[in-house]
Amino acid sequence: MSNDRTAHLEPPAERRPLTSIPYDLRSGAGLIASADAAVRGEFLNTLTDDQVAALPYLFEFWALPHQLPPVSANGREDWRAWVILGGRGAGKTRAGAEWVRSMVEGGRPLDRGRARRVALVGETYDQVRDVMIRGDSGILACSPPDRRPEWRASERRLVWPNGAEAQAFSAQDPEAMRGPQFDAAWADELGKWKKAGEAWDQLQFALRLGDRPRVCVTTTPRNVAVLKELIEAPSTVLTHAPSEANRANLADGFLEEVRARFAGSRMARQELDGVLLADVEGALWTGAMIDAAHVEHVPELNRVVVALDPSVSGKAGGDECGIVVVGAVTDGPPQDWQAYVLADCTVQGAGPTGWATAAIAAMERYGAERLVAEVNQGGKLVEEVIRQIDPMVPYKSVHAMRGKAARAEPVAALYEQGRVFHVAGLDTLEDQMVRMTTQGYEGKGSPDRVDALVWALHELMIVPGAVWRRPRIRTL
Repeated sequence: MSNDRTAHLEPPAERRPLTSIPYDLRSGAGLIASADAAVRGEFLNTLTDDQVAALPYLFEFWALPHQLPPVSANGREDWRAWVILGGRGAGKTRAGAEWVRSMVEGGRPLDRGRARRVALVGETYDQVRDVMIRGDSGILACSPPDRRPEWRASERRLVWPNGAEAQAFSAQDPEAMRGPQFDAAWADELGKWKKAGEAWDQLQFALRLGDRPRVCVTTTPRNVAVLKELIEAPSTVLTHAPSEANRANLADGFLEEVRARFAGSRMARQELDGVLLADVEGALWTGAMIDAAHVEHVPELNRVVVALDPSVSGKAGGDECGIVVVGAVTDGPPQDWQAYVLADCTVQGAGPTGWATAAIAAMERYGAERLVAEVNQGGKLVEEVIRQIDPMVPYKSVHAMRGKAARAEPVAALYEQGRVFHVAGLDTLEDQMVRMTTQGYEGKGSPDRVDALVWALHELMIVPGAVWRRPRIRTL
């Protein structure tokens, strides 16, 4: 990486350029941060006061590997788009802000940089202002005093001392990017943009100034077409990091807490590991289908059932016992019915008494009218165990006559029709769903949660004659 920007820093008289720090030390914090206290102290003692004051603003020194732009596959820096995929808190925003600095700043405060006109595009205008510009890791916070731009809120514009400008845009208003032209852009959280395709296209038309206009994209990965196409483009370079890469700058206990909460789930791989989750070939449910099913509120329901896919072994580390709660609005003709997946109460290694107790507790919590249990493995034992916990529980046994995929296909069709919805907190269930294909389950173990989901939706939405109604039940 060129060190021109570092070698020619000439801030005002209160701070002199940092020219005496060897390049190999400026190239990354690891050489010093990983050394013992004596080595760190010796290094810092070699710096003047002015150099120590300048050090926090030399991002090449502090940056993590994924925060620095790589070269392209052919070994030259001829890329057009740099995509930074990362988990929550991985340092994506800081990397984007520092990249903008590297583009607009020259060797001295009033010198021109490589870019003069920059587009800043976020999911909303407020997020551009509050995260990309004024946030804790935003452009203003990262800029040294002598190079800090002025934020002109009424114009939605940043202006640097050397005359470079950055204009803020909302991805929800793609048409606003018609007309302006830029030689650089920073796009944040592209995977969340509601009008991603249209906004990204308009940004590409606007990147038409200079010899080599470039864009930096910082985003948590999501399985959306525009992001996948961008990553696959030959002019794109990619860096990636999980949340743990930036552990030193995260709150104590944050990673442990969220890892424990979302362990093994689709959300953990996406939001913490920063992995772009592709759909499994032949999957009955896609990520887009499940995303479209998410709702924040549940209406009053006519029916609620709990479905149970029991594990007869009950051994620690064995198969899970799927327990899923689903409700339905059954007003009008059956083709108008809608279902809401309310909870995943699955247990593992609990033994027959444990899963029976958990299933009955779920019924009581959500006011379910019936417990539906698959009996292929346990036979009459399943009902006997449940009756031991509650002799009066409304119970229905079901026996699988077809394979898992065949049973799941009509349920998947309900999702395609937009008739099934999910509340928050069903990540592990959803992770199993996207691995269920027409040829079987592509994940490890058995999809017990999906089995329970399928039995519940069969009972509520598919089984002929499942039209008995009870008074409306408020569940949430």
